Amino acid sequence: MTTRRSFLKTSAVLSAGLLMAPSLFAYDKKYIGLQLYTVRDHMDKDPTGTLAKVAKIGFNSVEGATYTGTEKFYGMDTATFSKVLKENGLIMPSSHYRLGEDGKEMKGTILNDWQKAVDDAAALGVKYMICAWLSPAERGSLDHYKKIGGDLNKAGEISKKAGIQLCYHNHDFEFIQEDGKYPYETLLANTDKELVKMEMDIYWVTKAKQDPIALINEHPGRFPLWHVKDMDNTPKQMFTEVGSGIIDFKNIFKHAKKAGLQYFFVEQDVCPGDPYDSIAKSISYIKSNLV
Repeated sequence: MTTRRSFLKTSAVLSAGLLMAPSLFAYDKKYIGLQLYTVRDHMDKDPTGTLAKVAKIGFNSVEGATYTGTEKFYGMDTATFSKVLKENGLIMPSSHYRLGEDGKEMKGTILNDWQKAVDDAAALGVKYMICAWLSPAERGSLDHYKKIGGDLNKAGEISKKAGIQLCYHNHDFEFIQEDGKYPYETLLANTDKELVKMEMDIYWVTKAKQDPIALINEHPGRFPLWHVKDMDNTPKQMFTEVGSGIIDFKNIFKHAKKAGLQYFFVEQDVCPGDPYDSIAKSISYIKSNLV
């Protein structure tokens, strides 16, 4: 018979486990996200109308791809952009930012006016701020990646004070070996796993001939965000709608808990026609097969 004392003791143990092992808990399946880079041309012309159409197609979360220290989010101040999201039943838990090493004039980057970017993200309710991409000039040697790791740690400390997690989003260039080692390994080894987590772009990991599941097993709990992006079955291995390509998302999603997954975002860098048609195909597959 379970006594009140034993119940409380068990509850305390479970609660402690929750705090110590967040990767044991599944992501909230009600959220299906879109990385807004997919509809970037539409966002440039009509961000309000584009967000409304994205919501109508069935997405209920988005990931930002454009922020500046002056125009902030897609030419709107934080309050206005927040209002547009709410009117369309959207949340934006994550947003992309540049490192800013190759353009000191850029504002709102990790290396330039980062505190302002963090303040704006916090006001909008963003939970994850992502280093989106390293330009060719920002890549360099393994020693330079070590320096970037230090820069990310510093930025992660600042964002953590605002309750925001910093992440790094990969492409395939991080898996080009230098001196027998991948730059991605250097970034993982030279960043604090609590201050800097990873947004796994599953397409680019696969393109680089790496195994997403092997990375998850090697670094459990470090991948709270995913880009769900498929690869077509052609020699060029181009982007395609989720479910239309060769990536085994059903198997990868079985490892969501171990990855520490919290949110995922559909992204298709290049679409064969209207991106609205492509994202509609992707979300249809996801709803039927993955969530």
